[in-house]
Amino acid sequence: MKVRKKIPLKAPKLGLGLQRAFRYAAEKHAGQTRKKTAVPYLSHLMAVAALVLEAGGDEDMAIAALLHDVVEDCGGRPRLREVRKQFGRRVAKIVEGCTDGTEEKLSARSEAC
Repeated sequence: MKVRKKIPLKAPKLGLGLQRAFRYAAEKHAGQTRKKTAVPYLSHLMAVAALVLEAGGDEDMAIAALLHDVVEDCGGRPRLREVRKQFGRRVAKIVEGCTDGTEEKLSARSEAC
């Protein structure tokens, strides 16, 4: 029987950016629940961020996971610009890639959150 050598994973460096993103997501999704449940929507965002980190993602990826629905749910393009300004270009690019909807839909979104 061959024994496989375990390769230690390097823990991602997590800092204040992730904390800010958590607070931002909690504020923007306040009062929202998962479809047909009483479960706070924030729990979904936390679960996605945890999966990203468990899969070896870095802090920017975890931040984007927390914010991945904020553009389509909470304001469209103006919200994406705000995400870019507060969390950086890389995070905004990931969030944009995760956003459902056409350019027209994103431009027409109202300030829902």
